[in-house]
Amino acid sequence: MRKSTRSVVGIVALTSAVALTLAGCARGGDSGGGADASAEPSPGITDTTLTLGITTPLSGATAGPGTCTVAGVTAYFGAVNAAGGVEFGDGKTRTIEINALDDGYDPQKAKSNYDQLKDSVFAMTAGLGTPTNRAYREAAIADEVPQVLVMTGDPIFSDQEESPWQLGFVPIYQNEGEAFGKLLAESGEDHKVAVLLQNDDYGDGYVEGFKQGIEGADNIEIVKELTYEATDTSVDAQLTELASTGADVFFNAMSITPLVISSLQKAQQLSWLPSWFLPSNTSSPGAIVTPGGGEAFPGVYTVAFAQSASSPTFAEAPEGQQFLDDLKQYADYPDTPAFPHCVWSYQVGATLQQVFEKMTEPTRENFMETLRTIEGFEAPFMLEGTAVNTTEDGLPAVSTVVVQKYNGKGYATVEDFG
Repeated sequence: MRKSTRSVVGIVALTSAVALTLAGCARGGDSGGGADASAEPSPGITDTTLTLGITTPLSGATAGPGTCTVAGVTAYFGAVNAAGGVEFGDGKTRTIEINALDDGYDPQKAKSNYDQLKDSVFAMTAGLGTPTNRAYREAAIADEVPQVLVMTGDPIFSDQEESPWQLGFVPIYQNEGEAFGKLLAESGEDHKVAVLLQNDDYGDGYVEGFKQGIEGADNIEIVKELTYEATDTSVDAQLTELASTGADVFFNAMSITPLVISSLQKAQQLSWLPSWFLPSNTSSPGAIVTPGGGEAFPGVYTVAFAQSASSPTFAEAPEGQQFLDDLKQYADYPDTPAFPHCVWSYQVGATLQQVFEKMTEPTRENFMETLRTIEGFEAPFMLEGTAVNTTEDGLPAVSTVVVQKYNGKGYATVEDFG
């Protein structure tokens, strides 16, 4: 059986409705031993296969990161399957199949995708987006379908009382915002901050965390706070108004890739050159910061918990090169990932394998119970000081981050602002 520390990838067919079947070298069958086999299997699992479902944006403005949320996890299990599959805790070896559908970041479409998948998949996983994951959260609870290790920092997904069949993977938005706020407050220098936030739970969470981080710091002043809608095609008016404040720091809680790039460019046109904070999911150096001209600013900061595949040194390590090679071989993903979600969803695959290996019954209930026992798991490509921990109610699988600063090519961890 292939160990979870080796980089692996699978097959991703990118169409408006994607059905991914990772057969690999299916071994299947009862591998002997095993625990109580009397439990009635849940939908989506047999003695030889387990099927996962994903709804995520594979088209539209968020198609870049959305594609990665499929590529990484299916890529992981593609190579696992090729190596023989996963030996589950019940003694059976199974290959992992994945059905992924495009929701275009449209909540209504995400709910429709879930309705299409729910009776044929064992669990939903990895999908990108707060509004899209929220769109079917209540239905998944009512149907008792796991919706786990999804790519949203919305804290409701990690609250066991509110969301008993859910668990987020990435740090909650408040964690990210607070980390930057603390770094700024601890600088000891006076700073004026302008804020632009997405007018939903995503933006609110980031700003809430930032304000927690600067609470009690008399050297930090928020001089103006504006919002935008996720459906907006331009935020030039907001940038113009914020630039007039003369703020030396811009807190940009934005999830739409094209708008982040245009914001960087608009600020330069206005001769407004503050230091920037970007959320982890819209901070790609190759896809966002470099095209936006990030080198023009005193500093572009973000937070991270995983290595970046676009870092110049990533491929120099054997495991990094293996990851990139497998991405090409199994996922038909020929380019170096510009978005962190490819690595994140690969880590989702590694985490799921940890759960599968410990499951003793082929049921969704046993899966959820086992999922909440993972502690201190150093998934591949995690940064020092971070780990997967699913045991704390109210927190996602990953809750620790480090602040990083753009250096013209990638990001480097920093301890001080400036």
